[in-house]
Amino acid sequence: MSATLPVTAQSPVRAEIATLWRLSWPMLVGQLATVGMGVADVAMTGHVSAEELAAVSLGTSVWSIVLVTVMGTMMAINTVVAHEIGAARHDQVPHSVRQAMWKGVLVGLVACLFANLCTLLFDHVGLDQAVADRAALFLHAISVGMPAFACYRALYGYTTSINQTMPIMWIAVGGLVYNVLMNWLLVFGKLGFPQLGAVGCAVSTASGMWLMLGAMVWWIRIAPAYRMTYPFDRWEGPQGRSIQGLLKLGLPIGVTYFAEVSAFGLISLLVARFGVVQVSSHQVALNFASLVFMVPLSFAIGMLTRVGQAMGEGNPQRARFVGWVGVGMSVAFGALSALCIAVFRWEIAAAYTSDPAVQAATAHLLLFAALFQLSDATQVATASAIRGYHVTRPPMIIQLVAFWGVSLPVGCVLGLAPQWFPWAPAVPMEATGFWIGLVMGLTVAAVLLTWAFEKLARQRMRDAAAH
Repeated sequence: MSATLPVTAQSPVRAEIATLWRLSWPMLVGQLATVGMGVADVAMTGHVSAEELAAVSLGTSVWSIVLVTVMGTMMAINTVVAHEIGAARHDQVPHSVRQAMWKGVLVGLVACLFANLCTLLFDHVGLDQAVADRAALFLHAISVGMPAFACYRALYGYTTSINQTMPIMWIAVGGLVYNVLMNWLLVFGKLGFPQLGAVGCAVSTASGMWLMLGAMVWWIRIAPAYRMTYPFDRWEGPQGRSIQGLLKLGLPIGVTYFAEVSAFGLISLLVARFGVVQVSSHQVALNFASLVFMVPLSFAIGMLTRVGQAMGEGNPQRARFVGWVGVGMSVAFGALSALCIAVFRWEIAAAYTSDPAVQAATAHLLLFAALFQLSDATQVATASAIRGYHVTRPPMIIQLVAFWGVSLPVGCVLGLAPQWFPWAPAVPMEATGFWIGLVMGLTVAAVLLTWAFEKLARQRMRDAAAH
């Protein structure tokens, strides 16, 4: 059969793969550039002093949680605009974008306040006071950029949902170049600028966020692709009902992102008790796994747009089709990345550290990273496909159960081996135990989200047939 019908059977799939790839690869470059800003902050501050590096690391651990939560909360605009574009309601898009910008102001200010309040904890975690003070200054300075970041993510969602992803890539790359340049000037005090160390990183990142927002607004103003849905043609104040609707869609995604990133952060704190080798190997393996995760994440964001547009067209059959093609692309990449990580785990470890003990421990943990590639790629893809249907609560519940109901409890039992638990191992498995928990949690998430996506897709198809 496959020999006689290759073109008919495969052309729609190939066409969808090509479309999703064109939509996703600029976002992938943009995501990597964004990650590169954090890498630049840590790498450049590490050449100033251990104290400045510790301050950036501590401040970034809090900042990352806030940043990712805001990113998820602002994703509601992606599916809203995608549905409106699919339904050819182009006249509704400007209103949605303007209200998403007001939502960004609100969410950004709340996140800014929360980040500053978190600095009160630094005096109670046993840190050297000088490091705690520098970390607090880092958060105070970088939090100024949060309202700009939230508004930028509103425009990010808008532009991806009308299939314009190249601007995101170029703005993110420009942001990375600006970040590195300003770090060089402010961290090290070059060309007459003051040497600010960790605070210089924060000033660079915060100002960079405002510049990226300005660049996005400028691009939307001049690019012809935005003429039909141009959102800045008139002033419109905040409307409570519209913002409430966007929050109702976005908050579950924000909670989901918070659950995932906070679970990983808590694991890092729990592993720290086992010494430098264990915590270093955990951080290296986690950093590399997070880098690889950018690929299926980019596919997932692109797929959210594709599914949302299909549902806006009133075509649930096509929504299911494009959803499964996107899941297939993510799973295929997951299989490839699993193979590469397993085969090259020693080379990956050596690229991060020259310490033999840390290399061995990292190579061991990377085997578990390879093992959960398929599950991780599947869960992020299916969760985004579900969100394309304007459904956000089921992924939130499933991922909360997976990370906080499976990964953390299993990791604590295996990693810490509490004596009161009857099935705990005789000795703590340390970082290995927590990574086994991650594998199990991600597998649970992948299975449940796959089931939920197929159930939802079929239900929407039945509903459409009934009408």
